[in-house]
Amino acid sequence: MLVSFQLRRESDNEVITGLGDNKMTRPRMLSGAFVKTVKEHGRFGDGRGGFGLSLLVKAASTGRLSKSWSQRLRVGSKAFNRGLGAYPRVTLAQARTAALENVRTMAEEKDPRRDDVPTFADAAEVVLSMHREGWKGNAAAATEAQWRAGLRRYSLPILGNMAIDQITMANVMTVIQPLWIKKPETGRQVRQRISAIMKWSIAQGFRSDNPAGDAIAAALPKVKATARQHRKALPHSEVAATLETLRTAEAWNGMKLAFEFIVLTAARSGEVRGATWDEIAGDVWTIPAERMKSSRPHRVPLSDKALAVLERARTLPQSGNLVFPSMRGKVLTCASISKFLKDNRIPAVPHGFRSSFRDWAAETGKFSHDVCEAALAHTVQNKSEAAYNRTDLFERRRVLMQSWADYLAL
Repeated sequence: MLVSFQLRRESDNEVITGLGDNKMTRPRMLSGAFVKTVKEHGRFGDGRGGFGLSLLVKAASTGRLSKSWSQRLRVGSKAFNRGLGAYPRVTLAQARTAALENVRTMAEEKDPRRDDVPTFADAAEVVLSMHREGWKGNAAAATEAQWRAGLRRYSLPILGNMAIDQITMANVMTVIQPLWIKKPETGRQVRQRISAIMKWSIAQGFRSDNPAGDAIAAALPKVKATARQHRKALPHSEVAATLETLRTAEAWNGMKLAFEFIVLTAARSGEVRGATWDEIAGDVWTIPAERMKSSRPHRVPLSDKALAVLERARTLPQSGNLVFPSMRGKVLTCASISKFLKDNRIPAVPHGFRSSFRDWAAETGKFSHDVCEAALAHTVQNKSEAAYNRTDLFERRRVLMQSWADYLAL
C-alpha cells in the first residue's frame, strides 16, 4: 500500500485581516499564540514540518468560534482528512504529536484509520438508524424487522465480521449468487441493502468503491424476466361470504377487525395496521402523508359498517394509540394478516381486496373512473390532468364507499 501525507506550502509570512482594521502576520509554522488569538475564518496549515496538519477556524452553532485540527493524508490514490480533535482540548503540541504518529504509522505501510474502520455489522447498524427516520409511521418497525431478518439470514454470516474496507466484489458474490437464480427478487433486495451500506462507507471515507454496485451486475448470471405476478384477489361476489367466514374464525379479534376494515375502506394493509385513534374524526379517517405511498394526506369516508368495526375495536385492550393493536400491543405485521387468510384457506392476499373493490366499482357503472381511483388513493399520472384535478372528490367517494358496504352486507 502506498501512503503519504499532503503538505500545504505557504509563503514565509502571510498577512491575515482580523476584526476591524487590525492585521496580523502568521508565520510559516503555526504558533501557540496564533492558534489562541486567531479570529479569521479559514483553514491554516502548519507549514513545513507540519505533516499536513492544519487548523480549521469557523463559526459554531452557538455563534462562537470553533477551532479544530485535521491532517491531510493519502492512502494510495485516495486523499482524506483525518480529524485530530478540537482546540483548546487538543493543543498545538498534541496535534503535532498525533500527526507525527500518523506519519510513522504510514511509514510502516499501515493505514492510520484502521482502528476507526467499522465491521460490516457495525456499519449496517449505523445505516439502519439513518434509514429509520425516513420509514413511514408505525410501519417503520416492520420495515426495520425485514431489513434485520434479511441481513441476519444472508449477509451477516459471511460479511458481518469483516472490516467494511476489506470487502470485495467476490465476497458480495458469495452472498448474492446462491439467491440470484432461485430467488431473484430476494437476491436483488439483498444486493440493494449491501449497496446502501457500502454507499455510506464511501461517504465516510472508509472505501472508494461499491462492491455491490452496477459493476457486479455484469458478473452475475442473466435472469430471465418473468411476467408480472398480480396479487391474488377474490371475485367481488365472494367477498361478503369471506367476511362472514372470517368473523367467526379462531384468531385475535384485533386481526379480524383490521382485515374487515381493510376490505370496507379499500385501504392498503399498512395504512390500516398503523391507524391511530387521533386520525379518526367522526366518520372521516385522515391518513397523514408520512404513512401514505403517495406521501400526501388522504381522507377516507367511513361507511356505517366501517364505523361499526371501529366501535368493536374500542373494546380491544388498548396499547398506546393504535386502533388495531396486536396481542402484544404492537403494530400488526403484514405477514400475520396474510397468514390469517392462508390459515383459513382464503385464496387471496390483503392487497387483493383492493382489486376486488375496484372490479366491483367498475362493473356497477355508477361511478366515474376518477372517483374510483381517488378512493384507492391512486396518484394521477398525467401531470397536466393532475394540475386541473385538485379535488379529492370526497362527497362522491362517500356515496361510493357506502354502496360498497351495502353490497357486502347482502
